[in-house]
Amino acid sequence: MDGITLRVLDGCDRGRSYRNLKTPITVGREEGNTIQLNDERVSRFHVKIQEDNGHLVLTDLESTNGTKVNGEDVQLRILRYGDLITIGRSVLLFGSREQIAERLFRLRNQDAASGAATQHPGEADASPLDFELNCGDELEVGPSLHLLEPPPLPDRLSPAQAAQLSELLEYFHIRLRAVLASGRSHSQDELEDPVSLELPRWQSLIELQSRLAEYLRQIGEPEA
Repeated sequence: MDGITLRVLDGCDRGRSYRNLKTPITVGREEGNTIQLNDERVSRFHVKIQEDNGHLVLTDLESTNGTKVNGEDVQLRILRYGDLITIGRSVLLFGSREQIAERLFRLRNQDAASGAATQHPGEADASPLDFELNCGDELEVGPSLHLLEPPPLPDRLSPAQAAQLSELLEYFHIRLRAVLASGRSHSQDELEDPVSLELPRWQSLIELQSRLAEYLRQIGEPEA
């Protein structure tokens, strides 16, 4: 099984990425965890992720403030690429961009009744990562390069320019946070009339928030 990747979308450690981790791993506030988060609402040892029978299983370690996966309180949960894990004030995205794109590719093709892969115009020469994380509205339009490889931050920013850019990105990050926090699963109150998005569109929003989080950390820690 591939190594585990967790990307921090929100919280004090926003923008950090932890890649190719080997199971079992623990996430918590104390030293000794595989991932140590700077979050006072995270328990000393908050969650554990381990492999069992071909699945990656998340277990809440009797944390004080609990654990949510995709907005639902959980004690035990099989993780799937693209899941959002909330512990304390921190939100972690499970899976690398490649792993999430591969999952979206498989899910989309499972809809074909014959079992044959469904292919969209212009997709034949595109990798699953190229195509699945393209958030353009028209499927026949190939993904722009800046969607596949995000542009780098400007070089040699003055302190004032860096602060202004950080403030701008922070604005979009907060607005995206509010949108993502409003997402609800089908098990919740249907009377609240939730807005529905196809999984690839939803995943594209999450991916955009991840990009913004990485930019904000790069501005704050330019040597990191």
